Amino acid sequence: MRAVALVLVLVLIAAACGSSGSSKNSGNKTPSSGGVSGDTNDTGTPVNGGTLKYGIEADTSGGYCLYKAQLAIGGIQVARAYYDTLTMPGSDGKIHPFLAESVTGSNNNKTWTIKLRPNIKFHDGTPLTGQVVADNLNHYRKDNQLFIFVFQDITDFKATGPLTVTATSKVPWTAFPWFLWSSSRLGIMAEAQMNSADCNTKIIGTGPFMCKGACWKFGQQTVATKNPSYWGKDKNGKQLPYLDQITFVPQENGPQRLTSLESGDFQAIHTSGPKQIVKIRDDVKNNSLKDIESDKYAEVGYTLLNMCPDTNNGCGQASPFSHKSAREAFAYAVDRETFNKLRNDGILQQATGPFAPGVPGYVADTGLPTFDPTKAKAAAAQYKQETGKDLAFTLNHTSDPDTTQDAELVQQMVQQNAGVKVSLNPVADQSTLINIAVGRKFDATLWRNHPGADDDTQYVWWHCDNGATPTQACNNLVNFGGFNDPTISKDFDLARSETDESKRTALYEDINKEFGKQLYNLWAQYTLWTIAFKPSVHGVMATTLPDGSGTFPGLATGHPVASMWCDSGKC
Repeated sequence: MRAVALVLVLVLIAAACGSSGSSKNSGNKTPSSGGVSGDTNDTGTPVNGGTLKYGIEADTSGGYCLYKAQLAIGGIQVARAYYDTLTMPGSDGKIHPFLAESVTGSNNNKTWTIKLRPNIKFHDGTPLTGQVVADNLNHYRKDNQLFIFVFQDITDFKATGPLTVTATSKVPWTAFPWFLWSSSRLGIMAEAQMNSADCNTKIIGTGPFMCKGACWKFGQQTVATKNPSYWGKDKNGKQLPYLDQITFVPQENGPQRLTSLESGDFQAIHTSGPKQIVKIRDDVKNNSLKDIESDKYAEVGYTLLNMCPDTNNGCGQASPFSHKSAREAFAYAVDRETFNKLRNDGILQQATGPFAPGVPGYVADTGLPTFDPTKAKAAAAQYKQETGKDLAFTLNHTSDPDTTQDAELVQQMVQQNAGVKVSLNPVADQSTLINIAVGRKFDATLWRNHPGADDDTQYVWWHCDNGATPTQACNNLVNFGGFNDPTISKDFDLARSETDESKRTALYEDINKEFGKQLYNLWAQYTLWTIAFKPSVHGVMATTLPDGSGTFPGLATGHPVASMWCDSGKC
């Protein structure tokens, strides 16, 4: 309570004095600016053996039947140990074949041929074949709540040979190979897992680690053991993985996750909590930890707003944010600079939209409102004039200490600067928060999503195909906010089939500016992900793809674990 009171005092001072526009660095590092830093040039000769405990941000809900799973970062990190994807981005930020030997477009990119690498086996000894991959992809296309929308332009995945699959698209699709990765969510499962009544827990992939015994139970640790027949090799031709075992332990409490690393209970963790990152920087300076930081191809942290005007088209409730005046009141009331100083120690870069620096659609100035309490109060008054009601809303957030304090600060800013009542709704875990978003049964939610890659990968989140009707909620149920913007949908459609990169970029920039104009989401800061680990741990970013490309520098979708190793085989 003392900490909250201090925050409130600082907010009141900031509201009275305004924002200085500068920030003091913490932890002897410059503010994040779209790059990677830390122990990225790991040296030494890898050693086989060792057992490593990895603290992850949260468990996934429903298990690892991937075509039904809802994977956030913790689930993605675990899935990367068990499953391989057909493609994977490399150090150059481009997509490369992985399980696939090649992915080739023809017929104006309406036909794609996926050629698989030979002699790859699943953990149960069965071979990777075109038929198994086609069955996986058709499950994703038909049975996954997210991928139904991802692959809505695909009419069929068909095995056309022992090691080939053909995808047929209704429209030219330039970025299709990116979707065979889909932020590491599109892992390939064995037929025995897909056909099992225990698909959620009977984990059978082709990945560097495998599961023995009880593979997964919500909230408990997951033990992954070395796959002795893994197909992947390091840059010197040595078989991967090096470690004998990785145990993934869900720990949603960010400060506790770091404490467990510092005490030696964990040997590695991931975190995007700025307070923990500043502490990790001190530990690195004292040589008690190593780290890798990246906000390259970053996610964006923001407040997700429900645009639903009624309860049609999958809307669980109507929301005040269907009125632009309500969105403006919120946007003008939040001093993002002060928020970044107080909650992030000023180390994060301010977001201007969903596309991060380095991604073609990034725009430095999208016209977002700047902090202005006078305009915030005027917008709230406009809302009352439109509806006859005072503006009030509920803000959802996960109940971990850091996010709770983020929510409290937003609440205080909006109440102080706009005169708007804000109620807080702490949610027990990320999985529950996702389910609430899927049902559009919320007003506003603290959210994090949209890791950078090809801009077309964001199509699934915001495209609508039920007509240019901004007053009607979007029929795309993973457009969690439910907004239906004809400009955004049209630009996404045009960009999907465009082969001229300059024209594609212009269309995505237009989408970014439309977000800035309409305020469908209230962008905060780009996420800075950090992998922190004991000095005995190596190889966090050392994976080399089969075509020689290095490790993708974005950490928002986890990182490969096959190349991790420990001094003398002891972690």
